Amino acid sequence: MMKTLTDKKWGAFYISDEKENGIFKLRSSLSGIDKNKLLDSNDKETPYITRSDFNNGVALFVGKEQREKFKIDKGNVITIGLDTQTVFYQPHSFYTGQNVQVLYNEHLNKYTAKFIIPLLKKQVSKLSWGGNGATLGRLKRMQLLLPIDQNNMPDYEFMEAYIKEKEKIKREEYLEYCKKQLEIVGGGYDLIPLKDKEWQSFFIGDIFDYFAPGKSKGLNHLEEDKTFGKSYIGATNRNNGVLSFVRADKKMLQKGNAVGFIKNGNGSAGYAIYKYESFISTSDVIFAYSDWLNRYIGLFITTCSDMSQEKYSHGYKWTKERLLRSGIMLPVNECGTPDYEYMEQYSKNLLYKKLQSYVNFVTNQIDIVVT
Repeated sequence: MMKTLTDKKWGAFYISDEKENGIFKLRSSLSGIDKNKLLDSNDKETPYITRSDFNNGVALFVGKEQREKFKIDKGNVITIGLDTQTVFYQPHSFYTGQNVQVLYNEHLNKYTAKFIIPLLKKQVSKLSWGGNGATLGRLKRMQLLLPIDQNNMPDYEFMEAYIKEKEKIKREEYLEYCKKQLEIVGGGYDLIPLKDKEWQSFFIGDIFDYFAPGKSKGLNHLEEDKTFGKSYIGATNRNNGVLSFVRADKKMLQKGNAVGFIKNGNGSAGYAIYKYESFISTSDVIFAYSDWLNRYIGLFITTCSDMSQEKYSHGYKWTKERLLRSGIMLPVNECGTPDYEYMEQYSKNLLYKKLQSYVNFVTNQIDIVVT
């Protein structure tokens, strides 16, 4: 049986091999291209990494061929964003924006990287914008605590085996979850394709029973609780609108099974989200309720609503009055009313196919050998 983290001996090592007992090569990325200097290409398969904390640092995909002075970085490295303290593993070759550092050694792979990155994040989180920012010099003076082998060197074999074992457990748990969801969702309905279904436009105010804006004035009025808290919803279409998790406040708590329409937001105005569980929200989101609504119809409705999102901007935002008179295209039944049964069954079919693909993928991965 493999040793636990508490059973292992640990040692301190400098990040940079320029220091005694340092373990990684640490340097600036080879490109550092400003976004406006990227060459356009039809072959957009190379990640462009920035200091963003989203999507593994990938801002977009670009062509492999850029200006000659910008060299591509090879994959199997860890990237560190200066100032933002973002840390990610990059499996593939990539270009970067400004102020991105690259860290690597011969022992690095996706498993050892997954072990090291949380420890590295903990260290760089001590740095911040301004006088104590994450500079290359400060990174080189930084140390990491790592499990060690009998020679008092980093035990990369243990790190890899530990992550593999954790991944195997998670895959088994997720496989069971997907199988249970397949039983709940059902699917397998014989439906008319979307393109052959009759559609009509409806005012949003006519299809929902009532509307309620979010009640919160901001996170500073609430206590964060990321373990047992309620979803805190704001003006973002990322993470289904969830900005954080907070301790429940009965005065601000709103019931779930609602479609939220985002009024304001940097790039998020006009988007819709569906919330199944109870939540707390800012007033930047208006929530719509109706007896016919459930999670499957809600997902269908939000997708239809997002089709017209482009007309919304900082100069044209949803107010309640404007929302009520906004049109949405929906499939209809023989009576010319929204075909909610079709929407539910269509969503269930899609979810069933997606869940089944997850089951097939995880089943193929579950036999990874833990060494």
